[in-house]
Amino acid sequence: MSTHPRIAFFGTPHLAVYVLEELADAGYTPSLVVCAPDKPAGRKLQLTPPPVRVWAEEHDVPVMQPASLRERSHAPLLANTEWDLFIVAAYNIILPEWVLSLPKHSVLNVHPSLLPKYRGASPIRSAILDDAQDAVGVSILELDRHVDHGPIVAQARIDLPEWPVRGTTLDELLFREGGRLLAEVVPLWCTHSITPEPQEHELATFSRKFAKADGEIDLTGDAYKNYCTYCAMDGWPGTFFFVERGGSRTRVKITDAVYENGTFVPRMVIPEGKREMLFTDFERSQK
Repeated sequence: MSTHPRIAFFGTPHLAVYVLEELADAGYTPSLVVCAPDKPAGRKLQLTPPPVRVWAEEHDVPVMQPASLRERSHAPLLANTEWDLFIVAAYNIILPEWVLSLPKHSVLNVHPSLLPKYRGASPIRSAILDDAQDAVGVSILELDRHVDHGPIVAQARIDLPEWPVRGTTLDELLFREGGRLLAEVVPLWCTHSITPEPQEHELATFSRKFAKADGEIDLTGDAYKNYCTYCAMDGWPGTFFFVERGGSRTRVKITDAVYENGTFVPRMVIPEGKREMLFTDFERSQK
């Protein structure tokens, strides 16, 4: 096999771009990118390409955006081309059997936890919310037909200078580390120099998809848990609390906060219908 395997990359959001950047830097730019279709975004609901498509077009990589992969006819370019390897990072669609069977060296997935811990939809944010620093790391696994179930090809634990950290910061750190680890794995994997190890399935834990309501904080509650929630929900859905005054209930979004001396301290907030302000100014306005 040549030193540059023919790779198709599956991913959609900006998290996947971090992996693409690390692969490209190591000389493994894919021959094809597969991502979700463009979607309406913003107040004007303008049709907007996903970040992975933008990256691919900037690097002259062909892009395919199938609405479905259930049948071969949905992706003829995949089905009718010889591939060495498929790579999946934040694609959010389970690949069907016919896709998994196409590449010569199967399908590798970048997963941002130390599997079998935190399989599922929100491994990074769940680890922060649960204060599970020991689960912070990345896994490269060989995909099978079950979610985050396949054998482990490589893993790397991430040591952090502080904990907890904001979710968006940890997102980038882990997906970049996943991209670097993947770049090390690719040549070894394609020359059969790595033997994957089955996961200890009995030790598996699962993470769920978060909803907006998960961002609610009780400011009178446990300060450390509140800060973990604030870090875990960073970006989306964000954290907020409610205040009641004069018979009305107002939602207040927390945009900046710290944990100091055992206390959860909001710094900046956005009361419903108002502009961002200092939390101390908000408190004065409530007296």
